[in-house]
Amino acid sequence: MVRLLQKDKYTNKKYFIMDNSKTVSTLNDLLNITNDRIKGFSKVEDKVWETYSPLKNDYDQMVRESQTMKSDLIALISERGGEVDDTSTTAGALHRTWIDVKNAFGGDNAESTLENVVFGENAAIDAYEEALEDGNLCPQSTAVVARQLEQLKSSYAKFETLNKSVD
Repeated sequence: MVRLLQKDKYTNKKYFIMDNSKTVSTLNDLLNITNDRIKGFSKVEDKVWETYSPLKNDYDQMVRESQTMKSDLIALISERGGEVDDTSTTAGALHRTWIDVKNAFGGDNAESTLENVVFGENAAIDAYEEALEDGNLCPQSTAVVARQLEQLKSSYAKFETLNKSVD
């Protein structure tokens, strides 16, 4: 984060302002990925519950957490004076299209759906870890993103364990 020196043209006082552009950009990237998660969850809605009904509560919790994560990211972006990019990623759109094609030709089964959830959660974890490692986040954003990463890892672990048990 770069501090920019500004001079007030009326008072001639100098002051520093924070350049939050890198933080905002990284947060918008994570927002796009969170939107991918939300759209992905809507694609698997009700596809595995007949076979894996105990997962319904975990899934519902993941959806709620995703909505909260989205709200937190939007708040952080806005607090830093950034413009919110409330879209999803091209990669996420391609993955959802691939899921549709795969389901159309290979059958729309619970195992395949679980694999897709695990794949999506793993991609989100990778993006969050990269965001924390790149050093572009301010301390408050780092704390929020780290907490969200732990939520992602927890949901990944639940579905990865189940996915391995059906293989």
